[in-house]
Amino acid sequence: MELWFSEHHSADVKLSLRVRHQLFSRHSDLQLIQVLDSYEFGRVLVLDGVIMLTEKDEFIYHEMLVHVPMGVNPNVKRALIIGGGDGGALRELCRYPGVEEIILVELDPMVVSVARRFLPTTALSFSDPRVTVVYEDGLRYVRRANTPFDLIIVDSTDPFGVGESLFSREFYGNCRRALAKNGILVNQHEGPYYREESEEAATIFSRTSKIFPVSRVYQANIPTYPGGHWLFGFISKGLDPIANYDAKRWLSLGIETRYYNPELHVGSFALPTYVNRLLEKGEILDDVFKRVIQGQIWPPDHDKIEKSEEAVDNRPQ
Repeated sequence: MELWFSEHHSADVKLSLRVRHQLFSRHSDLQLIQVLDSYEFGRVLVLDGVIMLTEKDEFIYHEMLVHVPMGVNPNVKRALIIGGGDGGALRELCRYPGVEEIILVELDPMVVSVARRFLPTTALSFSDPRVTVVYEDGLRYVRRANTPFDLIIVDSTDPFGVGESLFSREFYGNCRRALAKNGILVNQHEGPYYREESEEAATIFSRTSKIFPVSRVYQANIPTYPGGHWLFGFISKGLDPIANYDAKRWLSLGIETRYYNPELHVGSFALPTYVNRLLEKGEILDDVFKRVIQGQIWPPDHDKIEKSEEAVDNRPQ
């Protein structure tokens, strides 16, 4: 008998992976944590039924989360990762020898222990002497942060349940206070395609653009995330992700990547029109895309319902 895991990306769409074995399944004090061994994507980390990463495509997410801000300011000395208990963002950040201190704040200790046990290709930098792991709510941590950070990476779950506080106005306001003068904040910004994620993406952009002078959004293709199209936020007190990017300087570091490169850095900020409309106007794709409903094209243009050719061809004779 075949074993399959399915995650709903919307009420009517789901992604299914064929699974060899379930390697781990246990409730922590906060959430259900599972590790699956899949045929196509290797090992899969699942939190409360939602895929966090797979061995096959996690490099895309983590490279874009880390190398975009580090490409703009490779002189980061002190960094904060909020969330990221799987260790992927930490792995990428530890590749920069100039980073002197990294604090990782994770709410659920079991996520870290499970990642270290079952995801050794991702969770391989926790023993780096520059790293300190703090088990605490990220909002509470930044509230009392006194020493400024050059980089804050918000590698959170979705904006409900365990990760809800990391999407609030208070959280982003505290992050601004915790950033150094040339500090950068990056976050996972949800997806633009399905309604639930796109509404959150618009909300996040609306909040951060009112708090920070620079609030930009960039993108990557991640096959196992809803829609396969995921957004990230680049937020700062002044540094611009394009104007302040020096490709030669980043290349001189000799960091090998599988997804990120200087051309992609620039191109990732060129968003599709429907994403720009989502961020700037709050326009949800589900509300505007044309489809045929009971022989009529919906939504109508200028309050006029147009009948499709199909409806005309099938009209009563």
